[in-house]
Amino acid sequence: MPETLLQARRYNRQAMKIGILSDTHKKVGRAKKAIDMLLDNGARFLIHAGDIGKEEVLAYLEEVSVPYVAVLGNNDTKLSGLKDRYNLFNEPHYFEVEGLRIKLMHHPWFLSPDSDLVIFGHTHKFSAECRRDGKLYLNPGEVCARNKPVSEAVLLEHNEESWVVVHCQRHIKETEWHYNRIHLKNM
Repeated sequence: MPETLLQARRYNRQAMKIGILSDTHKKVGRAKKAIDMLLDNGARFLIHAGDIGKEEVLAYLEEVSVPYVAVLGNNDTKLSGLKDRYNLFNEPHYFEVEGLRIKLMHHPWFLSPDSDLVIFGHTHKFSAECRRDGKLYLNPGEVCARNKPVSEAVLLEHNEESWVVVHCQRHIKETEWHYNRIHLKNM
């Protein structure tokens, strides 16, 4: 059984918020701010959808002492030798948190409905779509603020009736995060 699944099961007794980020692209400071914000808002599990860029981001995920999982992106070739040191995987990576079957990848190439939650990055554009089968397809946007001067991440909650996606945004010249709460009904 993967270590991340074992860790996640320790938290199954409580409702869990999942923090999701992607495309940090060597912006360690912005990555740390996004991770801290997710934790400050109750995230009990963290997911990084690739293009991490620097080992320091993985080390920080390890340091914050909540379960996490990350996948390699197309710009993470130099990090591929660290898979035995961190909860870092090739894409697509399947795992489970609180009974949710999750498929994690960087590229939006494996968008088949074989999990409850499909997380991807790469496009640097936030998107959240709940399809008719109740499956959620989610891209948390970019932490690095490459395509726009905004860092983004997502705080996710799930119940039997709906997904609650909180799109978190911070202008890079500001300290305050702004939150847009989106309710998506399971069909």
